[in-house]
Amino acid sequence: MKLAHLSRRFARALSPAPPAADDVAWAAAILDRAAFEQWRRMAHHDQRHAMRVARRVEEQLAATPYAGDRRWLAAALLHDIGKLDARLGVYGRVAATVSGAVAGRDMADAWSQRRGFTRRVGLYLRHPELGAERIRLTGAPEVVAAWAAAHHDPDRRAATGIPEPVVLALVTADDD
Repeated sequence: MKLAHLSRRFARALSPAPPAADDVAWAAAILDRAAFEQWRRMAHHDQRHAMRVARRVEEQLAATPYAGDRRWLAAALLHDIGKLDARLGVYGRVAATVSGAVAGRDMADAWSQRRGFTRRVGLYLRHPELGAERIRLTGAPEVVAAWAAAHHDPDRRAATGIPEPVVLALVTADDD
């Protein structure tokens, strides 16, 4: 991840404000009930981020054959849902991100088998795969879960079955 991207995300995460009511209603119209319930459990800053990503994806796909397909908006809204498992606040996430950058994300599995804060760091670093499992449990389309699993790994994106223009829109929208 880029430092500028992370810095912007950090600054926005400091606000405790919930997303706007019309954004919440829009998300409820995109997601089925079980997926929306998961989305509502996310921290407000995660909900606002997911909403920004989804709105950008909607804009980027507007003049394409992929416009209006709720799967792509659901993928944007749920891509970080696995962060719920770590139960980390903003500063804990900073520590987890730095830990993953220094020690390598390969440590995530081992750390998630530990206890306490170390476990939570490991779970945070594994949020793509954990999110994919959460999404599957909601009954959302498999491509939504596949995107959550692959969104941080360019080598896995082609295997999701998501059309390349949609992948580009999702990546661009998330890399704010």
